[in-house]
Amino acid sequence: MLKDFWRSLSARIERIGADPADSDELRLKKRLLVAIALMINPAALLWGSILLVSREPVAALVPLLYAVASFAIILLFALTRRLRFFRSSHLLLILALPFGLQIALGGFVHGSGVVLWAWLAPLGALLFAERKQAHWWLIAFLAVLAISGVLESIVGRSNSLPVWLRTTFFVMNLGTVGGITFSALRYFNRQKEEAVELLELERQKSEQLLLNVLPASIATLLKESDRTIATHHAEASILFADIVDFTQLSAALPPGEVVEMLNAVFTKFDHLTEERGLEKIKTIGDSYMVAAGVPEPRPDHAEVLAELALELMAAASTRTFNGHRLVLRIGMNSGPVVAGVIGTRKFSYDLWGDTVNTASRIQEYGISGAIQVGDTTREKIEHRFDLEKCEPIEMKGKGLVQVYLLKGRKRD
Repeated sequence: MLKDFWRSLSARIERIGADPADSDELRLKKRLLVAIALMINPAALLWGSILLVSREPVAALVPLLYAVASFAIILLFALTRRLRFFRSSHLLLILALPFGLQIALGGFVHGSGVVLWAWLAPLGALLFAERKQAHWWLIAFLAVLAISGVLESIVGRSNSLPVWLRTTFFVMNLGTVGGITFSALRYFNRQKEEAVELLELERQKSEQLLLNVLPASIATLLKESDRTIATHHAEASILFADIVDFTQLSAALPPGEVVEMLNAVFTKFDHLTEERGLEKIKTIGDSYMVAAGVPEPRPDHAEVLAELALELMAAASTRTFNGHRLVLRIGMNSGPVVAGVIGTRKFSYDLWGDTVNTASRIQEYGISGAIQVGDTTREKIEHRFDLEKCEPIEMKGKGLVQVYLLKGRKRD
């Protein structure tokens, strides 16, 4: 029963001043403000009662009036939902109450430093109001301190509180205000740490997304400079692979299965490419483009790309979709290329030059289920791979281009 009572009470408190249109942050601020106000009221009533029993009726009147005024403001807030009025009214009460109580008790020493509670006004403004408003509340707090100091010599009275009670109040005032300040700073520190962690996660996500699009060295250059990124590579090898009869195959399959097929095939290709330390450049429809020797040069670019070509062909041959076995057509060529990043919003690392165009044409005019390489690639890999000379390919703008079938690795 008691548990249900507290749940019901908590739910009612949460509904005070609530508006369905409130954001999560605003709803949280309202709940905290109402909860803090309701927690201070019993303390104010207790404080007033102790002072009343201690024969300080004027001083007792201050916290008792605070409790009445605070309760009235909470009721008004429940009816109007005006957060600004609710917040400002309570901050003003928190600022004025300790000042009035200290004057009634006879100053800093006789009032047990109760004016320190006024510090919660600028602190509360910092937590629940705009930063500019917090500055004004800080100025108001400093003004209250200054006035208290001036009135200290004017008031010049003691009170009927026993020394032990004044000392107890002193310890409570210092300890409670210090504890609340520490809790607020701890809250801010935790918020800062959470914000830094979120920023770091977002940074890592951004970097990972960038690395999914660009080579690591190029991504680093792009982050460090806004200049055009373009490099010339004297030696590189380019591979194009596409799925034979993909148009007919995709027409016979539902769209979802087509995407599933390409995703499965290219994911496997990505894995093999990454294992070899090579650079996937892009996919164009059912065509897959890989480069070796860019952006980082390597002397074995042609050999390692030939190894990858054999692995891609083997990987594709083991896959079937809707009863259709996949067949690749692969073309390779070696030579100089220009590499760079194009675009300002959707970055793309791409390669250009005759080497690239020739590799694409070799693949385009290639033989189904075979790997064909250009003469420049043949010169670099013939000591390790079995090659078979084919009929030259007629290419527009280049004439006859000699190509070779890559059959496999040479036996030792």
